[in-house]
Amino acid sequence: MTLAEFNALPPAMAQEKLMDCCGCERWAATVTTQRPFADANALFEAADHDWRNLERSDWLEAFSHHPQIGEKAASGSDSHRRWAAGEQAGVRDAAEDVRLRMARGNRSYFDKFGYIYIVCASEKSAEEMLALLEDRLHNDPARELPIAAEQQRQITRLRLQKLLASEQTL
Repeated sequence: MTLAEFNALPPAMAQEKLMDCCGCERWAATVTTQRPFADANALFEAADHDWRNLERSDWLEAFSHHPQIGEKAASGSDSHRRWAAGEQAGVRDAAEDVRLRMARGNRSYFDKFGYIYIVCASEKSAEEMLALLEDRLHNDPARELPIAAEQQRQITRLRLQKLLASEQTL
């Protein structure tokens, strides 16, 4: 999809496309209302600005739309499921002990923070994601939430680039 095509979508369809990039309805609605964007960077800047100005509940909503690292996306559009699978490619071929440690870490993270472990997994190995998870488990909740939110912002940026892949070099 080109930026011009995105700009021309009816609002509900534009919001649906944005929800594939970040599962926060308030964020998607806010970004949608700012169209048309002059260029992709204007979209990215608006998306980042709006994301950073959301509340905890909005961030948690977005997190809830992700599969845990090592699991397949159970819902969402074909694009959403395909993007999630591609982002987590580093886990597919991981050794069994790494996958087991990741599953245990995912449970510990959820128990401690109340939401799933969010990491921008693109181009990271399972071992890298596991090391980040184990390190972040030492954070207190007030420190961890902004880290998770920044990881979501990075994921969203990559997905916006994929949405506009015909105009953006990835």
